[in-house]
Amino acid sequence: MKLYFEAEQFLSPYKGKGSGGSLQSRIFNEAKLVNSPKHIYALVYSTLKYKEHIQTIIRKSKIKQTLQTKKLKISDNLLFLVVHDLLFSSKGRIQLGKHPIKDAILQHKTRLQAEYTKLKLKYKAKSAEDLPTNVSTDDETPIRWFRVNTIKTTPEKFFKDHPFFAKLEPVSSIDIKAPGFIYTDDYIPNLYGIHPKEKLTSTPAYLKGEVIIQDRASCFPAHILNDDPSDKHVEIIDSCAAPGNKTTHCASYLPRTEDSVVYAFERDSNRVKVLKTMCEKATGTKNKNLIQITHTDFTSTNPQDFPNVTGLVVDPSCSGSGIFGRAIEDAQLQEQEKEEIDTERLNRLAGFQFKIMKHALLFPKARKVVYSTCSIHPHENERVVVDLLMDKDIKASGWQLASRDVVISEWPKRGWKEEFTAICGGNEEECEALAGGCVRATPKEDGGIGFFAACFVKNDIKSRKPDNMLQNNTNDIDEEAEEQDEEWSGFD
Repeated sequence: MKLYFEAEQFLSPYKGKGSGGSLQSRIFNEAKLVNSPKHIYALVYSTLKYKEHIQTIIRKSKIKQTLQTKKLKISDNLLFLVVHDLLFSSKGRIQLGKHPIKDAILQHKTRLQAEYTKLKLKYKAKSAEDLPTNVSTDDETPIRWFRVNTIKTTPEKFFKDHPFFAKLEPVSSIDIKAPGFIYTDDYIPNLYGIHPKEKLTSTPAYLKGEVIIQDRASCFPAHILNDDPSDKHVEIIDSCAAPGNKTTHCASYLPRTEDSVVYAFERDSNRVKVLKTMCEKATGTKNKNLIQITHTDFTSTNPQDFPNVTGLVVDPSCSGSGIFGRAIEDAQLQEQEKEEIDTERLNRLAGFQFKIMKHALLFPKARKVVYSTCSIHPHENERVVVDLLMDKDIKASGWQLASRDVVISEWPKRGWKEEFTAICGGNEEECEALAGGCVRATPKEDGGIGFFAACFVKNDIKSRKPDNMLQNNTNDIDEEAEEQDEEWSGFD
């Protein structure tokens, strides 16, 4: 029952200041949890999804009154969670552990199941997934994205080996209304979209690590880094690697040679465990050296220790404002018509994002660095990019934004050009060119999360960095390094 006692606090609306209360950040940044944050998130999310139906079942079964007569104290939130697991979870049972509340509810299991059956008959639903919900259309991705893991297989072999996917009917749009269809993405190789209700996670392909569930926009950084035929990498760094989707995606682009490697850095011990599991599943035993995981803060590294790294992906902690989970809380807080933006918090985040990027731009052989966030706010996106481009040390090192033609050129949504006026003044053409080195994705509208990515490349300037640049930059980062644990550090 400990799971439910820990989870019940997250069913209540967030009452903190500003936009810091997304469901994900509240759960994953809660340091006192005994149970897995991932497990708690899944339980809370699903309970919120079916909350209206759970309330109906509780009311009609009169289970709450029964518990009160037994003098058992149980909050509404706790009751929602327990009833959810008994009726709406795939296993159909309350979690292990002896407790009077559990015993009392199980005594009335037949009555609860009877009301659940009536509910399904009312909506002509065969299972919980067929029931209408108020929050699912706002909080679930409109399309489930997965990529064929080319470390283990090829698209041709994959579809030949797995009839489940081969039988899906191809469509030309991401607007998939029902199961049975598959979309081949126009922008990212080996990426496909299916209806969210397809049972992807139960397929042998998923269990073997031959497919990896990853949002389309989350695939942008690795593709931008590796898509230029004239700029191939052998050693890459993923600076903020967990849970590992971007890491394994980067690895999939590398040549299968003994020298090829992705150095994956993660500072949090719990996230390191997730990262290791993900990478081991994606690479298998034949390619076990393709990804090297280091449990440390990326900003503590000495760039001179990585003389052959030519490309880096930097996806640091951010506000997570592009993630769907926030919409659940918005549904609970209907009186708030517009999300308040905590500018002070965003500026603090932007300061750290700037410093970790500046550290990434110090690596001696680096010629391309991709910066990304799952935020929709310009504070963490274009404004960080502008600050980097205007930094005298970075300018002296020859870093600039890549041209649009090597940054998913056909993707229509670019950076916000008006944010670059500090660099180009009133020259609209120059601002548009700078914005072209960035891409944006709009939450849900583009088939997934909100996202931003910018591509930095090094030009032919051979200017030497000031000798004190590394030391000063690292010291600045150390002062704020602890801040990143308080913010959204991503799922992919």
